[in-house]
Amino acid sequence: MNFELTKEQEMTKRMVRNFAEDVIRPRTIDIDRKAEFPRDIFRDMGELGLLGIPFPEKYGGTGGDTVMYALAVEEIGRVCGSTGLSYAAAVSLGASPIYYFGTEEQKEKYLIPLATGKALGSFGLTEPNAGSDAGGTQTSASISGDEYIINGEKCFITNASFAKTLIVTAVTNENDQSEDKKVSALIVPTDADGLTIRNPYEKMGVRGSDTAEIVIEDVRVPRENLLGDPTKGFKQFLYTLDGGRISIGALGVGIAQAAYEKALAYAKERKQFGKSISRFQAIQFKLADMAMEIELARNMVHKAAWLKDQNKPFTKEAAYAKLYATEAAFRAANQAIQIHGGYGYMREYEVERYLRDAKLLEIGEGTSEIQRLVIARQIGC
Repeated sequence: MNFELTKEQEMTKRMVRNFAEDVIRPRTIDIDRKAEFPRDIFRDMGELGLLGIPFPEKYGGTGGDTVMYALAVEEIGRVCGSTGLSYAAAVSLGASPIYYFGTEEQKEKYLIPLATGKALGSFGLTEPNAGSDAGGTQTSASISGDEYIINGEKCFITNASFAKTLIVTAVTNENDQSEDKKVSALIVPTDADGLTIRNPYEKMGVRGSDTAEIVIEDVRVPRENLLGDPTKGFKQFLYTLDGGRISIGALGVGIAQAAYEKALAYAKERKQFGKSISRFQAIQFKLADMAMEIELARNMVHKAAWLKDQNKPFTKEAAYAKLYATEAAFRAANQAIQIHGGYGYMREYEVERYLRDAKLLEIGEGTSEIQRLVIARQIGC
């Protein structure tokens, strides 16, 4: 087995790290404190081709693979969890479903602007009464002539306030009592009449990543805005979530790496009882555990990404990666605070931000409990 990155993957990792250090890091603290979505940074990322890494050049992408994309998410997340989350959502949820399931016309019209950074996309799945139970979707879309009329409400939707297009899941056979509920996806422009997007949330972490509430009242879209097969809508968004879980796992690795680097540097500098605290076994064991878990998490993320690139089943491995990497990120951030002691509780040392940001990763894209359910089903329970 060859665990080495290809030359292209190494170049991507290096390029994204340089961008993250030079452009994002000087803004990271303000992004969190002011809860500001960095639109200009996303424009820069679009110009660099970061928003199109996993898409072919014919659709405005760079022709990269999922491993390259995971490396990019990790490097951005290592510097800023907020920017990393919005980046992951823009690619995995806002653009990827159009690439996976869209018609050529839909790809030309919607994917190319997303892949080139001319526009941001968003994925509206979660509802007030449909969180982990995504099959409980209540938003509906009924056919009227050549249009769908959509009604419903979405919550906790990443990037929606700054997106030009939304992919909205809705029940498309609401009036057919003889069939099971069919959940389909529709492409909805954010300037559509009847669509209201607002940001009412005051969040604990990832504060610079936009999180919005969407109210949909008699919104009309053409029938050709249906995304993919209406009879396979549920399977389609499960596949989308599987891919998204790889990126959230990568984001977890990035945050964990940042926490570990801060803790290691502080432990070497901080002296107690006449010597650096990195000389004490209690601290050494914490750092050793952090280093080990980060390596294991990264390997899980890369394996899931590789399987996806090889068109092999990856649902179980994506759940492994998302579950382990996000929980490892929370543990790493928590231990980084402990190693810093009282200073770790202070904002200026930044490790408390890692903990706040990491917590969301155990919830979004399927909670840790849902990942364990997915894994249990995959192993035949």
